[in-house]
Amino acid sequence: MSKQYETVIGLEVHVELATRTKIFCGCSTAFGGAPNTHTCPVCTGMPGSLPVLNKKVVDYALRVGLAANCKINQLCKFDRKNYFYPDNPQNYQISQLYLPICHDGYVEIDTAAGKKKIGIHEIHMEEDAGKLIHDEWEDCSLVDYNRSGVPLIEIVSEPDMRSAEEVIAYLEKLRLIIQYLGASDCKLNEGSMRADVNLSVREMGAPEFGTRTEMKNLNSFKAITHAIEGERERQIELLEEGKEVIQETRRWDDNKESSHAMRTVIFRIRICSRCRFQRNGWNRSEAVSRNFRKNAQPDTKNSTVFRHMMPPF
Repeated sequence: MSKQYETVIGLEVHVELATRTKIFCGCSTAFGGAPNTHTCPVCTGMPGSLPVLNKKVVDYALRVGLAANCKINQLCKFDRKNYFYPDNPQNYQISQLYLPICHDGYVEIDTAAGKKKIGIHEIHMEEDAGKLIHDEWEDCSLVDYNRSGVPLIEIVSEPDMRSAEEVIAYLEKLRLIIQYLGASDCKLNEGSMRADVNLSVREMGAPEFGTRTEMKNLNSFKAITHAIEGERERQIELLEEGKEVIQETRRWDDNKESSHAMRTVIFRIRICSRCRFQRNGWNRSEAVSRNFRKNAQPDTKNSTVFRHMMPPF
C-alpha cells in the first residue's frame, strides 16, 4: 500500500428507553415475553388506532440531550418514515426527521493523544420495529411484534472519529451517561443499545470525505471493532485496485469476519442539517438553525403529537 489513508467514522446509536410501557400505547416493554403477547391495535398498526405519546419518553430524551451538551428544540414534531418490511406492521415508522428534540451537542472522550470532543448532530425519538426470526431448518421467517413500538432515542454523531478505539471510547462514554441517568440499561446483548457504523476512507490530508458505507445493528463492542477494521481494509483494497466504493448498507457477520451488501443507497439527505449525508459521502454545509420559526409552517403546531401525552410511567 503506497498511499496513506485516514478512516472517517460516524455513528447512529439506538438506545431503548427504560419505560414500563411503549412509546405510543400502554403495552409492556418487558424483555423476553412469549412472542406477540405485548401487543395491541396501536403497536401492530391496526386501522383507526390512535398513537398517544408517552411523556416519560420525552423526559428521558431531554435528560440525555442535556447531559450530552445538546441544544433543545422548543418545538419539535414527529414524521412518518415510510418503508415496507415484515417487522414493521404499519408500513411506516414514527420518527423525527426534520425537527428532532435535541441537536448540536458533544461528548468528550479520552484518547491516546488526549481529550477529544465528538460532535452529536442530533438526538431524536422514534419507535422500534418488531423482530424477525429466521428459521433455516424450516426455510421460513417468523415475526415477533413484542418489540414493535418500544421507545428509542437515536443519537447521531458527527463524522469525528478516526479509529475503532475512538468509537469504543465514545460508546462507553455514552453508555455510562445513559445508565447514570437511568434512561436505559444499555444491555448490548439484549439489543437495548446497538450501533450503525458509517465509515469511509480518504487519502491522508484530503479535504473531501470518501464514499461511505453503513453497517447496521452491531450489538457488541467486539463486533463493532471487527466491522470497522474489516470495512476499512475492504475499502482501501478497492481504492488501491482503482475501483470505486459503492455507497450501500452492509451486514457484518462476526462469525465469518466479513460483510456483505444488503442494499445500495442512491440518495439520502437530511434537511436542515449541518452534516448532510449525500450520494458521495459526507458533505458539510453551513449550519441552519433548527429553531423552528413560528411563521414558517403554522399548521405544524396543530399536528404535533406533543398536544396529547400519557402520564409518566
